[in-house]
Amino acid sequence: MNRKILQDHALSSRLEWLETNGAGGFAMGTVAGTNTRRYHGLLVASLRPPVGRHVLLSRLDEVISGGGVADVALATNQYPGTLSPRGDAHLIEFRLDPFPTWVFDVGGAHVEKQLFLVQGEQTVVVVYRASGPRNIAISPFVAFRDYHALARANASLDGALREERTDRALVVRTRPYAGLPELTLHTSPGARLVRDSTWYYSNEYLAELDRGLDFREDLWKLGTLQLELEQGKPVFVAASIGPRRFDAAAVADLAAAAREQRRSRSTDPFLARLDLAAEQFVVRRSDGTPTIIAGYPWFTDWGRDTMISLPGLMLAHGRLGEAREVLRGFLAHVDRGLIPNAFPDRPGDKPGYNAADATLWMFQAVHAYLQASGDARFLREEFHPAAEEIVRWHLKGTHHAIKVDPADELLSAGVPGVQLTWMDARVGDRVITPRHGKPVEINALWYNALRLMALWGGALGKAEAAAEFAARADRVRSSFEKAFWNPERGHLDDVVGDPALRPNQLFALSLPYPLLAPEQRRSVVRAVERKLLSPFGLRTLAPDEPGYVPQYRGGPAERDSAYHQGTIWPWLLGPYIRAYLCAFGRSPETVQHCRELLRPLEQHLDDACLGSISEVFSAEPPFQPGGAPAQAWSVAELMQLLSVDLADNPHDKSRRERKTPPPNEAVS
Repeated sequence: MNRKILQDHALSSRLEWLETNGAGGFAMGTVAGTNTRRYHGLLVASLRPPVGRHVLLSRLDEVISGGGVADVALATNQYPGTLSPRGDAHLIEFRLDPFPTWVFDVGGAHVEKQLFLVQGEQTVVVVYRASGPRNIAISPFVAFRDYHALARANASLDGALREERTDRALVVRTRPYAGLPELTLHTSPGARLVRDSTWYYSNEYLAELDRGLDFREDLWKLGTLQLELEQGKPVFVAASIGPRRFDAAAVADLAAAAREQRRSRSTDPFLARLDLAAEQFVVRRSDGTPTIIAGYPWFTDWGRDTMISLPGLMLAHGRLGEAREVLRGFLAHVDRGLIPNAFPDRPGDKPGYNAADATLWMFQAVHAYLQASGDARFLREEFHPAAEEIVRWHLKGTHHAIKVDPADELLSAGVPGVQLTWMDARVGDRVITPRHGKPVEINALWYNALRLMALWGGALGKAEAAAEFAARADRVRSSFEKAFWNPERGHLDDVVGDPALRPNQLFALSLPYPLLAPEQRRSVVRAVERKLLSPFGLRTLAPDEPGYVPQYRGGPAERDSAYHQGTIWPWLLGPYIRAYLCAFGRSPETVQHCRELLRPLEQHLDDACLGSISEVFSAEPPFQPGGAPAQAWSVAELMQLLSVDLADNPHDKSRRERKTPPPNEAVS
């Protein structure tokens, strides 16, 4: 990384890194080493994978001594009005190798710090190396609190430390609070523990200040580990809530395994980096079943995000078995024809079914899975029976007034105070983008679900049912144009009766069964291109529409008010490009044009959260990234575009109209 960036704390503290463990836990911080979010920490453990996340180990502060130079601190921490110490002044290199790695110049010797998480465990390992003999003092700071909260100094913290020493490691155990797990620190056998525990007050997280939230926290320094650094002989600190024992050989083996696991199979540099990003979102629950995290650091697994992300994150990777398990996991929780939009973060809470689109996106995910796998057994025995019941509930009416209008066969949804589409921001009881009634993308998805039911029914030998679904789809198609086409404006209304220019109309073209006549399709794409397309994705509202907000910033109310009122979403480039190819055809020229649209996001991999794609950007220059720094569907749609829609030899793998395999075909 550019040395000038490393020496500029204002820049280096805005560049983030992310490590994940495949079980809901993560580590996250900045290139500068300064924690700027309440979510930053070296061990953010998932106590009930993938939820129940707690910041256990916040940071390690290191001081290097020896070699004839004064003590040099490697840490850089923000306190009121000051940065102290200033370890970033000695930082000469940062890289993802593939783990976060810092190199400091300490009196002519280079000291390297590298960290990684152990896959499937709630464990972080930090390794130190030096090019010359030095001493290192390492002070662990713990928070031991829910990752959405902040800690305050209190008398109930139990600062007791229990030491165990073997010829392979020093082990220090602590349980600051009853009801939370014991944290075990393992370090190299020559270490000595100094019991200098104390509170450090008013640690500041300036990204939280920018977001209009509480930003000061008190952290407990549990002691200091003193070790010798010898040239060619690394030392380690491993923090874990698991039973594993650590020594130098185990750490080396785990690092090698993690490095191999992160080796991309793609020869395309852009796709190779996205491969690594994609791995971070696929995690396993406590029971071992896979799911998809919507974004880091604060999202968990959401139905809508999972179904939109599944083709890019899993199918493009060839992870067919895991994709099937994810689909099964959501099918197991269908209630009145809907899959959950959100699973509870706390035990005893019930799943939320506040989405009109998540279940319809599942039809798309299943379609993509069947095209990739040929798994007709899953269709015949599991999904199709459930899908028939899902359609019946939509016809009959289900949660939140989601129901087909018998007058025109279009799907309607919405009750006061609840937002059921992906444009779901609220401020208090006020829905920012009320889309109650008949939203355009909901009906494009409904139409496609009916077409797929007709396709699958025919493949399964259910000719009568297939014909009924096809006839119903024909009626939806007939009603769709009458209800949504706006001839004066040359595009589709966003909701019946609301002519606002939004990107949701693209789904009428980008799904496997597109709607509209050819000239209308081109008109829609041109309208979106003129006013919504940006270097980093699509604006959610045209700049000349009432309510447009040019910048995404400020406190929660300001940000939520801007969330879908102009703010750019990168994931929408997926439907835009598929709609563009639908409207203007697939040719070398159109494919190249679409590839060029992705270049700014490729460059964005070196900005914000390094190696990943942000959730949103402000609608106007300088297009400041915002929201979750690493977002699943932002990464997934890019992977889908590069590996399928814009691939040199697409092998008929795109989401156009395709045939389902015969019912006797199946994969394991």
